[in-house]
Amino acid sequence: MPNIGIIGAGIAGLQLGLLLRRHDVPVTVFTDKTAAQLANGRLLNSVAHHAPTLKRERELGIDFWPVAEYGYSCHHHYVGGPEPMSWRGDFDEWSSAIDYRLYLPKLTETFEERGGRLEIRTLQAEDIEPIADRHDLLVVAAGRGAFAGLFPRRPELSPYDGPQRILSVGLYHGITYSEPKGVTISVSPGHGELLEIPMYGRDGFTTALLFENVPGGDLEILGRQSYEADPKAYERLVLDKLAKHHPRTFERVDPARFALTGPLDILQGALTPTVRQDYAKLPNGKFALAIGDVHTVVDPVVGQGANSASHSAWVTGQAILADYGFDELFCQDVAARRADVVLGAANWTNLMIGPPPEHLLRLFGAMYADKAIADEFTNNFDYPDRQWRILATAERTGEFLARRAKA
Repeated sequence: MPNIGIIGAGIAGLQLGLLLRRHDVPVTVFTDKTAAQLANGRLLNSVAHHAPTLKRERELGIDFWPVAEYGYSCHHHYVGGPEPMSWRGDFDEWSSAIDYRLYLPKLTETFEERGGRLEIRTLQAEDIEPIADRHDLLVVAAGRGAFAGLFPRRPELSPYDGPQRILSVGLYHGITYSEPKGVTISVSPGHGELLEIPMYGRDGFTTALLFENVPGGDLEILGRQSYEADPKAYERLVLDKLAKHHPRTFERVDPARFALTGPLDILQGALTPTVRQDYAKLPNGKFALAIGDVHTVVDPVVGQGANSASHSAWVTGQAILADYGFDELFCQDVAARRADVVLGAANWTNLMIGPPPEHLLRLFGAMYADKAIADEFTNNFDYPDRQWRILATAERTGEFLARRAKA
């Protein structure tokens, strides 16, 4: 029976650990925060889990927030400009969004209940080899700090040298959910995007507003102005920007009730989308395998990060259970098996945050005119490999639309 070490207790590390514990594989997860610190800390993200991730959770027995009660059924789209467009795309299977300050502590508790070992400590680069000596395979699932340097950046898959969006995400009261309940994806050309997400958190059902702000645009200030310096002024700023740039969301806001749900319920910053090498050979001859956001950092604009990480964890776990030879061939096999989904998500996301190519605008127009196309685009949030096959080139998008026109 192999012994597996996992650095990082996000969705990738914990789902991998839980999968291995289901088969009685000894696992140690290393993390720098306790479950209580996470539960009582600042908002971590606003991620949604799509149907394949929810299916994996059911198989692992960790579907603590059943999608029928906590989920949503569709995406509402709005594209502003001189001739605004709006349309809806429906999922075949619902998605959901749970505050990770609930999600990660519950998974951590479950991992320990099922016999997993948790070590709370802050690791440095020099700790990697001693930890690897203790395990047959080291899996690195912590994307920040000392560990990213183990895995060189892949420039052919990392087209940006800096952040393409300045981010601000917060949880708010005072917004009526869309009908039917779903995520609203609103685009203000030249200024950025808004993802309005029905989320369940510590205060029950609230609304996450994730502003993806173009540097230099009118919305950039949302990621720069401090909420803590003057909370009321920041909330007024959000209302002003919603009214100007994202009217479909603003029309469901009650200004008298609109407010952040708490002082820790906002996160601002920026990230650089990056794809790194899949694995690294350590000085002791063993291998470290990258999963989650140490492998691929994606902008959250199309909500693929957590789902990509979950997929990567599942592929890695299945490979560990099938092949105990943790050599370079094993690492290459994992890389090949996850590439379509993980790299499809990265490539699709990078397309969406760049200057919009003509074929993407053409697809938007087709979704506005034909709900069947909108539904297919929405369902492909579950399958980023399929989405990328449609969007990768103008020729592919054209062929997709031609086939749908004949259907």
